[in-house]
Amino acid sequence: MSDGPVNLYYNGALSSNIGTSDLQGREAYRFGSEPEYNAIRYAWIYIENADRIPDITSSARRERVAEAKMIIALAYAEMLRYMGGVPLLKHSVAANEEMHYPRNTFAETVDYIVQLLDEAAPALEWKASDTDAGRMTKAGAMALKLRVLLFAASPTFNSATPYHAKADAYSCYGNYDRERWGKAVEAGKAFFDELDKNRQYELVRPVTEKPEDRRQAYRSGYFERSSPEILISTRRGYDNSIHADFYKERVRSGPTLNYVNMFPWADGAEFPEDFDWERPSKQPFFALDGTPTRDPRLYETCVVPGDTYYDGTLAPLYTNHLNYVSPSSGFFQMKFILRDFNDRNGQPAHWPYLRLSEVLLSYAEAINEYVGMPNTMAYDCVNEVRERVGLSALHEKMGKDEFREAVLRERALEFGFEEVRWFDLIRWGREADFRKQLYGLTSTGNNSQNPTAFSFKPFVLDDRTWRNTWDTKWYLAPVPLTEINKGYGMTQNPGW
Repeated sequence: MSDGPVNLYYNGALSSNIGTSDLQGREAYRFGSEPEYNAIRYAWIYIENADRIPDITSSARRERVAEAKMIIALAYAEMLRYMGGVPLLKHSVAANEEMHYPRNTFAETVDYIVQLLDEAAPALEWKASDTDAGRMTKAGAMALKLRVLLFAASPTFNSATPYHAKADAYSCYGNYDRERWGKAVEAGKAFFDELDKNRQYELVRPVTEKPEDRRQAYRSGYFERSSPEILISTRRGYDNSIHADFYKERVRSGPTLNYVNMFPWADGAEFPEDFDWERPSKQPFFALDGTPTRDPRLYETCVVPGDTYYDGTLAPLYTNHLNYVSPSSGFFQMKFILRDFNDRNGQPAHWPYLRLSEVLLSYAEAINEYVGMPNTMAYDCVNEVRERVGLSALHEKMGKDEFREAVLRERALEFGFEEVRWFDLIRWGREADFRKQLYGLTSTGNNSQNPTAFSFKPFVLDDRTWRNTWDTKWYLAPVPLTEINKGYGMTQNPGW
């Protein structure tokens, strides 16, 4: 854990006094330096001047204005996840305006995002044409609405008990309302009603039931720009140089053994918490004939001993391999890096900001919380995601709490390295997960080039500050004091 925000979170050094130089330009989010308000202003400039655009049909103009509104909603949705309520700019800001933009409440911010998405959706195409691929769509707007409402309905923000002693209306609702879950259910149902009418989106299916084909289907779903399950795609460039950037950071983003252990066996049975790594009764990654023994998503998300990686060579994980890099958790990031140059060559990069599988799992979660138990629709949504990778269906006698845990686990497995798990832990206030002891895995091959067997030994990863000094202030990011001191109306988040 080295440069940038990861280190500052890991060692607890992040504060409201932190400077950009301390973050070395790598901050995941820093209020006041983020690009969201630039995007919001440019979008409002477009909206306010759309009538001046020559040679455009009225329907095209309405669609472009709707796209701009969705961009504004996206920007606020990102800020909501990190900051809670923020100042809402509802027009382009002129240079001569008085700089007084007081912070809006959490509720006001959520409501405004939903309002923008509701205004945008009717004027947008359900799915963009091939020539307009990557543009904002009605499907994306409706899916984002569900994501925002699910986040807002979750216990950290939707509770009569504040998550922090200093929590206020800017950082949460301050009360509990079951109907907030109901709104998420309505948003999910509206999405799937439209999907039933229009289709055009679906999970990528494997061509055979072989583990390799199931893994490839999962990869195609998140990795390819043309994937039929991508609802919002972030595209900053066309080339695939981004994969090399991920590779450079492969050690710093190394998954823990705790995360790897969440992935079930290939048949869907849970991987045992007390698995004896030093005397395994079953091969934990690959059978002796090379057949994968775990959920295909494990291999596509994490580099594990015995797989190939990046340049087609055997994964450099075990300590006696000539390419071993220290320090390491024993696992690297596979997602977006992949196993071989040919996997990436000619593939334009994109970020799968929101996928159909997230909508399926979010809808299932919302139903469970609102109804008080999972119904047939909730099970169907989760099982559709599991079936794609060959896992068995969930047993249909789950109570509310058990089903919730199953959904949150499924989200962790489906969206590794896609910026979903962090916010799931935040919105559910998973203090135990933030405090838990983390482990890595030493894996030693019987030779350094083409091992046929491994020995394993778990080890304790260095304690992060949170293990012993956890504070719920981390549920939202700090507002830099330099930003508050500008005096336009921003306030500090609880505990910072």
